[in-house]
Amino acid sequence: MLSRTSPVVRGMLWMAATGFLFIVLNTIMKRLSHDLDPWLVGFLRYLMGAVVMLGPALRLGAGALWPKAPGLQFVRGLFHASGMMLWFAALPMVTLAELTAIGFSGPLFICLGAMLFLNERMSPARWAAVLIGFAGVLLVVKPWDGAGFAGISTGMLLMLASAPLFAGSFLVAKALTRHERSEVVVLWQHLWVSVLLCGFALAYWSQPTPAQWGLLVACGFLGAGGHYCMVRAFRVADISAVQPVKFLELVWAAILGVLVFGTAPAGATVIGGMVILVSTLLLARHESRVAAPVKESAREAA
Repeated sequence: MLSRTSPVVRGMLWMAATGFLFIVLNTIMKRLSHDLDPWLVGFLRYLMGAVVMLGPALRLGAGALWPKAPGLQFVRGLFHASGMMLWFAALPMVTLAELTAIGFSGPLFICLGAMLFLNERMSPARWAAVLIGFAGVLLVVKPWDGAGFAGISTGMLLMLASAPLFAGSFLVAKALTRHERSEVVVLWQHLWVSVLLCGFALAYWSQPTPAQWGLLVACGFLGAGGHYCMVRAFRVADISAVQPVKFLELVWAAILGVLVFGTAPAGATVIGGMVILVSTLLLARHESRVAAPVKESAREAA
């Protein structure tokens, strides 16, 4: 059934799976960060992810472990680790509303980068889906309430600076799909981030308990799985086309809050979630209709 859908819709489904896995991952990491230093949690999460991805990568053959584009793999690791460093530094200095709103600016940077560096076509429908989705996020987090964005803090600037770095990591991942298998892309990302964060983790090391080790292993599986789904999305579709699905993470978070914590979403959350969902579905419908004439033309040419 999936094989009959357009590549963009398949990519959007992969990105929806990515968002769900990352929401569960972030929930566990937030719990772990109450007892362990965030730098240590981040390092061990990527180290465990590297161990998890080693098995799938080895199934491709030992020779496949060495990347065909090692320079790009390192650049991606550098982008991602740098973004994480700024993100961790900003975390104690920003509110939850600021953290969420600035974090969801990532698709805007990615779409701009895809247009400038990957020569992807940003159709009006794609821009509309990204902007409407971001508006839906703002409806939920309402960063203008209370202290909000009344004053630009150091934490906000650090968080904002991390967004284009993460965007750079994902743009390089899209470029890597032209050279590498998905398993290899994810494995080397986790290896490089682990290496680059190792010094920070050792400086703040404390021995996790057995229960914490169990949660860290779960983080490894969830993180590796999320990044694998993301790379699969980038492989089958334009990175700019699948970005609006990123905003569905807010919907997954609301559903998880009900199921796990019994917290009913506020009215603004429901409205914002509906806006995000509708914009995503409309884009999927538009991309399917655009892809259909292309398939018909290909059949006629054959």
